[in-house]
Formats: sequence, C-alpha cells, structure tokens
Amino acid sequence: MSTKPDPASHDLASSGTHDTPPITVFSPGDEKLAEEVLQKLAPQSGAWSRRSTSAMEQAVIMMVDDESLNIEMTEAFLTEAGYQNFVHTTDSRRALPMMRERQPSVLLLDLSMPHIGGLEILDAMRQDPDLRHLPVIVLTSTTDPAVKLQALSQGAMDFLSKPVDPSELALRIRNTLGATAYRDFLAHHDALTGLPNQLRYRSALAEVLQVARTAGHRGAVLHVGVDRLGAINDALGRGVGDQVLQRLAKRLAQCVETEVGGDLSTGGQSPMLFRFEGDAFAVLVPQAEETDLLAAFISKLVEESGFAFSRGGQDLFITCSVGIAAFPQDGRTPEEVVTNANVALSQAKESGRNTFEFFSSKMNELARSRLTAGADLRRAFGRNEIELLYWPVVELATGKLAGAEAVIQWKQPSGRVVASQELLALAATNDMFAGMSEWALEQVVGHVRRWSAAGLPLVPISVNLSLAHVRARELAEMLRKATRSGLEPKHLAIQLQQFRGVMELLPADRKALEQLRTVGFRLALDAFGSGSAGPLILRELPFDEVKLDPRFLDGITEVATANLLRGVLRMLERMGLRAIVCGVDHPLKLAFLQKLQAPYGQGPALGDALSGMDFAVKWLTRHGKPGAPGAP
Repeated sequence: MSTKPDPASHDLASSGTHDTPPITVFSPGDEKLAEEVLQKLAPQSGAWSRRSTSAMEQAVIMMVDDESLNIEMTEAFLTEAGYQNFVHTTDSRRALPMMRERQPSVLLLDLSMPHIGGLEILDAMRQDPDLRHLPVIVLTSTTDPAVKLQALSQGAMDFLSKPVDPSELALRIRNTLGATAYRDFLAHHDALTGLPNQLRYRSALAEVLQVARTAGHRGAVLHVGVDRLGAINDALGRGVGDQVLQRLAKRLAQCVETEVGGDLSTGGQSPMLFRFEGDAFAVLVPQAEETDLLAAFISKLVEESGFAFSRGGQDLFITCSVGIAAFPQDGRTPEEVVTNANVALSQAKESGRNTFEFFSSKMNELARSRLTAGADLRRAFGRNEIELLYWPVVELATGKLAGAEAVIQWKQPSGRVVASQELLALAATNDMFAGMSEWALEQVVGHVRRWSAAGLPLVPISVNLSLAHVRARELAEMLRKATRSGLEPKHLAIQLQQFRGVMELLPADRKALEQLRTVGFRLALDAFGSGSAGPLILRELPFDEVKLDPRFLDGITEVATANLLRGVLRMLERMGLRAIVCGVDHPLKLAFLQKLQAPYGQGPALGDALSGMDFAVKWLTRHGKPGAPGAP
C-alpha cells in the first residue's frame, strides 16, 4: 500500500512517490501472534449466545485494499484464527459487484486507492438497500481527524489506524460479527418473548408455500389472539399484560414442541411458533394432510392457551381465540393466507371467544361487507343519517311510563334501516362502539336538558354499553362528562350487554361499576337468561334492574313457560331487582304477562321507539297518569 496520507476529500485516485517504506497492515514483528493469544481471539472462544460457533466460523470476511501484501498477511492471520471464508480484491472497481455477489458479513476497507476511493465506496453502499447495513471496518494510515469523521458519518462501524495490532483486529472483527448477529436477532425476533417475529413468519410462510406448491402438500396457519388483553392492560397495567404474553408464549411453545417429530412433522418440517405485535401469535403447520390430526392439535392449542393468572392479589383466567386458514384452498400467497387467518380469528372472537374458527369464503364475504358498511357508517354521522330513538318501558298494571331505552338507528340512503343490536355489532367490528356510545350519551343529555327546561317529568333512560368494547375508564369518563353537562346520575341507567361470565369481568371493571352506582347511576343487565348473562352475574354486581331475554315469551301457551317465567320474576323480586320483560310484540303476550302480574314490559305491543320530540309528546306529557298500556 502507498504511504501517502489519506486526503480529506473524495479525490482518492491521485498517486505519488515516496521514499519511505510502505506501511503494512500489521505492526513489524507482530504478523504472528502467540498460539495461546490467537486461541483466545478465535471465533470459537467468542461468547456469542445468539448464533452457533459454526455460523461465526463461516462468516464471510471481505477485504478491499490495493496492496496485495496487506491482503495476503490478513488472509493468513484470519485463516489461522479460524475464519474460513475470506474474499478480497485489489481493484476497488470490483468491490461493489463482489459485495452484491458474496454478501459478506463484514468488510475491511482501505480508504486511499486508485480508481475508486474508500469514501466513494461507502457512499455507494449507503445508497444500496442490499448493502447499506453491511458493517465496515476502515483500515487506513491517515491521521487526519476529518477523514475519520467523514468515514464514520458515511456509515463505517469501526476505524483502525495502520499499522494494525493483530489482536485488536481480531477483537474488532469478533465484536463486529457479534453485534451484527445480535442486531439480526433483534430484527427477526420478538423482544418480549424471544420468539421469531412477524418478519420471520412471512419469510417462513413464503418458503413453506413454495414447497407446498411444488410437492402438492397441504398445510395450515393458526393465528392465536389473547382475549381481552387490552382490558387487562387498562385495568392492571401494561407490565401485567406483558407477563400474560410471556406465560402464554411458554405454554404455546411447549404445545408446539410436542409436535416436533410427531404426527404433524413430515419430511423434516415441523410446526413453528411466531409472535406478532399486540396480542397475536401464529403457528405455521407446514404439512397437515390428516384433518383429524390437525383438529386434535388445534383443540390442544386452545386448551393450553387457557390458564389461571394471579398478580397483585387479582385472579384472572386467560383465554385465547384461534383463527385457521388452510393452504392452498384458503390462499396461495402469504398475503392471502395471513389475511384469511386474521378474518377467521376475528370471527372466533366475535362468536364468543375461547374458541376456534376455520376460514370460509362466506366469512370473507361477510368481512368485506362489514368493512364497506363500516366506512359508510363513519360517513353516515356527517350526513345526519344516524338517529337516537326512545323505546318506552311500561308498568304493566297501570300503563304508566316507567323508563325508556335509548336505541340508535341508521337510515341508509337505500331506505334500509339498521338498528339495535345489528348496528351496535357493526360499530363494534369497526372500532366505533366507544364513539357511538359517547354520541348516544351526548344526545340523551341534550334531550333530557330540553325536557327538564320544558317542565316535563323525567324517567330513567338506559343506554346500551358493553365492557367488551368500551374500557371501564372510558365508560367512567363518558359518564362524568354527561354529569358535567347537567344530567343527574339517577336519570341514567347503564345497560350492560355481552356478558359471557363473571370470570371475564376484571376487578377494575367491577370496581368502576360499583363506584358509578354509588354516585347515583343505575345499573341494568341486558338479555338476562340468554346464555351470555346468567344468574351468577347477579351475585357479583349490584344491579338495579334486569331485562329478560325475549325468548322467555316463546311458547306462552305452555305451562312450563309460565312456571319458568313466574319463578324468574319471583327470584328477581326477592333480590330487590326491577324486572323488565322484553319482546312484548303481541296483545296475547301482554295479556299473558298481566296474568302473571309481571311488573314491567317493553316491546311493540306497548309502544314503538320514537324520536326525542315524539317521545316527549306521547309519553312525558302524560307521565304519572293511568291509562291503557301503549295508549297515546
């Protein structure tokens, strides 16, 4: 190599003559290290927890230097140190093509070379997406700080001045390879669980699909989502949620590991586990020719993903939902398979959680329809197509108004009306439930204030809310905002829906509901007896009223129906709860309830849902006066 100092500019092609001897890459007399020193610096001695020793030994080290002697000395040293792949060139013009061809693990780069200088090579590398992250160690005889600074600013990872101490070069190479390997590990693994991440999942899935296309194999992907992880994070903190994910990762890993070499392992391919962001995991089953074997594995996966978890005195039961997409029938590209597995996972969560769903074309059509309807729903608010109505609750013995339920309906431009549970479900699947609930509360506040200003008597208004879609603290803030706007808590009932058991109700949710009731808000349980809201929940929360599922009125001519309903009404009466029978849509059902002396009812036979003004005219102006049920 020439002894000329490295210039501070990109003009590195000029050459000159010097009488001083050339500066070699190593210090004189240090070309050979003692054997014991060399062994300590060899890759086999590196504490490299993220990669195997063989991988480090196989690392490709490339050197670009215009002096052949430097390359020969470095190659001899690295070979003796245990590095088995050394590539080089003395022609800097070949550096970039050679890097693209060999993809080295680390580059040893001289700066001062004819044709193309080292700084120009660094600049070109940083413009190349395939080379920009390649670690570079600059070897140069320059003492100019500006040149070193420029090289580092252009992406060089390390800088060594010639002559280089061989032991220092060995350490720098080993440390650079270790840092690169750790960086690659972090790029391809989830930091929380240590599992391969979504990037690795997409890459592995692409490879598996390619093999499946060639060999005609069938396989499947299973997307696993933690039920109500967001609620756990809100109630107990993100740290507890992370612990849940770590515990689940171990349980899923044990479940997947039992299949290595098992029934679902064929041709050297076994199920693999990955972690996404948020609450999601994925299991890739490369070959699943036997449907029964896959079904058994899925059942075991769902079972293992359910476990008790205690932190800070709080007992939780964690469950997961699983969505399955099979290939090639559910997709031939990674994008198709991943999308369809996500659709199936969403359906599993909607159908009750703690279960699994296989993807189907019908499910995909439903998802697309909901996506389109969700976009239309967002625009509907701006077009004033959303309306809040009031559905009266009537005292059956007197016909007096006893309360009302605020219901939302959407009058679409086509003339179709989307209302009640269908609209709430649509809002929930498009992340609009909280926003729609807040809008409904604002409408109720406005109507109640106008009724009060007009001197009209007020009754409790119930608003449908769901802790499955609205966090406890969001609910509390909505209600605090309502009271700041002038609504007295006693005039509002929080009608909770979609309970699937006490176990899913977080302690923080229960505490928030109890506090709201303490300040005067009424607490109502919707759809009692439907399977989603059973008797046990009445023991856990201080409800004020219970709305019975309309199916209690099915078969009113049968003695069993009358006895069942009579028993439920008496139970609620003894518990001090106001019972409202829903689904009173026929005079015969009304007469049946009056004969049973049921206290309150709701349904078309008692009165339809009306706008705020019409409700006030029909009901509030005659509130407290006796009359026939539903009469104007």
